[in-house]
Amino acid sequence: MKLTNHVKINLPAVVGNEGFARAAVAAFCTPLSPSLEEINDIKTAVSEAVTNVIAHAYPERSGEAEVEVAIYDDKVITITVTDEGIGFADVNQAKKPFYTTKSAEEHSGMGFTIMEAFMDELEVRSEPGRGTRVTMRKAIKQHA
Repeated sequence: MKLTNHVKINLPAVVGNEGFARAAVAAFCTPLSPSLEEINDIKTAVSEAVTNVIAHAYPERSGEAEVEVAIYDDKVITITVTDEGIGFADVNQAKKPFYTTKSAEEHSGMGFTIMEAFMDELEVRSEPGRGTRVTMRKAIKQHA
């Protein structure tokens, strides 16, 4: 696949920046003419990924979320959300529905499940003490 456009955004992992990341990624993808459903899927997945950074990555210090969006062949979008936070040892456990490191009143534990449902592919890599990288892909259909 040929890279046709890309952007990288670094933002503090604080409440409120999730909305900015979601809107920025959606705006960046609009030249591909995604359907309303496709753009809502992308916005939801980005929201979940950045919210995970804000809620879990930096419990005892401040940090950043890096959001990178790449467009390939003018139809495939890859979104990568990276942090340098606490990470986690068991990715498979973290991806299970309802798993959360917070109380059930604070978070539902459905972030990765939602990302997986709305995107074509989801890859999660994490290492304790080094952070987490979430990579999501979605192919935009050609609409008449």
